[in-house]
Amino acid sequence: MAGNQKLALLYMIRELMEKTDEEHTLNASEIIRLLAGYGCEADRRTIYSNVEILREFGVDVVKKEDEHVGYYIASREFELPELKLLVDAVQSSKFITEKKSAELIRKLTRLTNEQQAKQLNRQVFISNRMKTGNEKVYYNVDAVHEAIGQDVRIRFQYGQFEPSKKLVARRGGRRYEVSPWALTWDDENYYLIAHDAEDGRIRHFRVDKMLRVSLTDLPRSGREEFRNFDLAAFARKTFGMYGGPDARVTLRCRNELAGVIIDRFGKEVMLIPDGEGFFKVNILVAVSRQFYGWLTGIGTGLTVTAPEEIRKEYLAYLKEIAGGYEDDGTTE
Repeated sequence: MAGNQKLALLYMIRELMEKTDEEHTLNASEIIRLLAGYGCEADRRTIYSNVEILREFGVDVVKKEDEHVGYYIASREFELPELKLLVDAVQSSKFITEKKSAELIRKLTRLTNEQQAKQLNRQVFISNRMKTGNEKVYYNVDAVHEAIGQDVRIRFQYGQFEPSKKLVARRGGRRYEVSPWALTWDDENYYLIAHDAEDGRIRHFRVDKMLRVSLTDLPRSGREEFRNFDLAAFARKTFGMYGGPDARVTLRCRNELAGVIIDRFGKEVMLIPDGEGFFKVNILVAVSRQFYGWLTGIGTGLTVTAPEEIRKEYLAYLKEIAGGYEDDGTTE
């Protein structure tokens, strides 16, 4: 009988968690009937006693005293708006496959009651976002964390997509060997931040393009480079996670672009007035074609004013693009 009473307490908290909130309560009679379905005998005194035990344990069980008298869980580890944010993060993450997204969302719905879980499921169906097809992402992430914990390097092949949509290993299948230090999101993709001892620099790799990841017995390199590594600053200066030489670049922007600059480089960036309707900003960036692409996307409201070599390189980039659209006599 004692075991029966212990089970009754466990089943009772399950039913309260799954079925109740401020708008949906369970009274003593309903709880007794539900417990009977599990083969647990209970009376009203059992219910009152279990409620007190749950409260002492820290579960926020509240009794509603209006026309719908009953008990409900008043507060939970996650509120519904928080769960909606988590569901949307799972849905919007391209590196999480559709299958894994569904599994994770099912687990998230168990953190609330049945009524609120329906709202989370409705949120899922309005989403239609691109997803990776690489189920090995999760094993790759585990391997990276294990390597960081053991302070060792990893080896892997790195893939690229062919027109056939097949992911094929680069460099003829020759493996990369790097020291993993961090994982980060950028543009809805998951990236490994690592130190490459071969060329002595920090590199990044998309986790869903890493193939056949394995740990080595070699100790990690790059400890000095990562001693004061600022991941947020690294992300701000890197465009599309493409690396390049760091440079201080001065931009002259129209005032309406202040939000664009702040969104990209943070509120700490200094915007200096520069004539009627303009401001200047000096930023640290990793100079790459992706950085130039970002500039081009903004358009004529922004110009590179310094340094001169970056300005000339950007102009050559624009001329190269424009050259591809010049009439070569083959168009009608």
